[in-house]
Amino acid sequence: MALLQISEPGQSPDPHQRRIAIGIDLGTTHSLVAAVRHGSPECLPDAQGRVILPSVVRYLPPGARPSRQIGHEALAAQVDDPLNTISSVKRLMGRKREDLDAQGVLDKLPYQVVDGPGMAAVRTVAGDKSPVEVSAEILAVLRQRAEDTFDSEVYGAVITVPAYFDDAQRQATKDAAQMAGLNVLRLINEPTAAAIAYGLDQAAEGVYAVYDLGGGTFDVSILRLTRGVFEVLATGGDSALGGDDYDRALADALLARAGWPVQAAELPATQRAAVLAEARRVKEALSAQPEEGAVPFEAEVQGRLLKWSVSGADFAAATAALTDRTVAVVRRVLRDARLQPADVKGVVLVGGSTRMPVVRRAVEALFGQPPLVNLNPDEVVALGAAIQANQLAGNNPEGDLLLLDVIPLSLGIETMGGLVERIVPRNTTIPTAMAQDFTTFKDGQTALALHVVQGERDLVADCRSLARFELRGIPPMAAGAARIRVTFTVDADGLLTVSAREQTTGVEARIDVKPSYGLSDEQIAAMLQDSFATAAQDMQARALVEARVEAERMADATRAALQADGDLLSPDERADIEGLIEAVLHTQGSEDAAAIEAATQALAKGAEEFAARRMNRSIARALAGHNIDEL
Repeated sequence: MALLQISEPGQSPDPHQRRIAIGIDLGTTHSLVAAVRHGSPECLPDAQGRVILPSVVRYLPPGARPSRQIGHEALAAQVDDPLNTISSVKRLMGRKREDLDAQGVLDKLPYQVVDGPGMAAVRTVAGDKSPVEVSAEILAVLRQRAEDTFDSEVYGAVITVPAYFDDAQRQATKDAAQMAGLNVLRLINEPTAAAIAYGLDQAAEGVYAVYDLGGGTFDVSILRLTRGVFEVLATGGDSALGGDDYDRALADALLARAGWPVQAAELPATQRAAVLAEARRVKEALSAQPEEGAVPFEAEVQGRLLKWSVSGADFAAATAALTDRTVAVVRRVLRDARLQPADVKGVVLVGGSTRMPVVRRAVEALFGQPPLVNLNPDEVVALGAAIQANQLAGNNPEGDLLLLDVIPLSLGIETMGGLVERIVPRNTTIPTAMAQDFTTFKDGQTALALHVVQGERDLVADCRSLARFELRGIPPMAAGAARIRVTFTVDADGLLTVSAREQTTGVEARIDVKPSYGLSDEQIAAMLQDSFATAAQDMQARALVEARVEAERMADATRAALQADGDLLSPDERADIEGLIEAVLHTQGSEDAAAIEAATQALAKGAEEFAARRMNRSIARALAGHNIDEL
């Protein structure tokens, strides 16, 4: 009897030619792995048939076997051993402890966060663990699940990140994947992955919004679909806002109702974990039943049993401020895209927290249309990542899906006077490469220090430093003669490389920007708001700095000219020019840009005749000893 070999549409009939590529949603509260099987994407279950893996790792004392628990086992121990059970580690990725403390993130965590090399770490009985290590444990379990499913090694993975993850947070995610033994094919933004899963690339062309409210992060992206190409018009979010915060808000409201003088964050670790777990159970129960119903809340706090009946209205009132925060972010992103809610053709809901009726009502009220909810909001991001992974692995040669993501904040370098010269504007589509030419400030300058910054303000002091490096070996030239091209390259993962090349000699230096910590979304939002609110002030500050830099340049150049060719002037003429130089230097320290510019222009005008004499001397020297025929 002949055997028929069956293959998936558009794929090789030889199974050995098919690469196992997976999509991973590395979430704050839970994670999933998905792959394309039998022509369609699906989430891969564990041995017990569960597709969701709680993003929780518990570390046990040295010598214990096993040394750690991951996923459901760890989650079950969270109430009894909160200090060694690490959850919501995604919030720590690429951050320093002092930044987390300033943002109030540490108050929400039951375990101890300490300073670590490059970023914050978590103190456990097994030693200090970095967020990269903890995330790698979760990713390794998902990789093993995929290899068990296919009985084959994984070729590569597409991993999703919040759209507002900056360079440091993306790099930390990539490092965790490599530590887990995964070949990273691409990092893609979670909202973009959701749009792929919904098949929007097959839908009518137009503008779509992706509202992604997960356990710990909130993202919103505005996408335009044109001929199968996703273009991200604008993106925004809040990495310290998610379902966990709704749990805390409900718990705090119920404690306040009981007259309790503290909030959930101030309770002992085990009681805090128990109260938040009960609040989460009530939230999920309310989301799964008609809104007119009520759910009992019961928790023991410091020997006192708290019992309440919680209605949907109670929950809505306790969490209204959080829902309003998400709506404010959506409106801001729409403004960035220069769109109105009515311009949006469809709204996709992503993340388990979008099951809450209060969220769905708010989204429908904002956009004037019911959102798309026909896919499991927990799985949609992983499914979209799997589709992209399958294509990047070469398993779907006919696929023509193109993703065009954007960077959240402008990138540039520091110039003289502490000014920022923006090279890559925010919301620029990636991957991208942009270049700009600069020159030297001093005569004979043979090196150039480059300071890479991120932000929307005009002064370096108001932006965030990313990296510093030096270009050496520039041939000595007059100030302004060298031509140095600085190129910013942002790859498809949103990671930055900066290079500087002196055009005449080919001398070059470059750096892969790997900052030691990232920006929170509050910081990014604040930077954007500051850039709008302080635009006039920044223009004045920039004008003042530019005037001072030009004054210094003019004074230095005139002094050098006097030293070289001062014999062309009479004593009185020289005294006049030196007086103008002194006037420039005197006004340079003032806060009046107009006065500095006036003194600089007076010096330029007063030295015009001197400049003409110098030019005549140079020409005479160049012509000396030559006849007309030679010239």
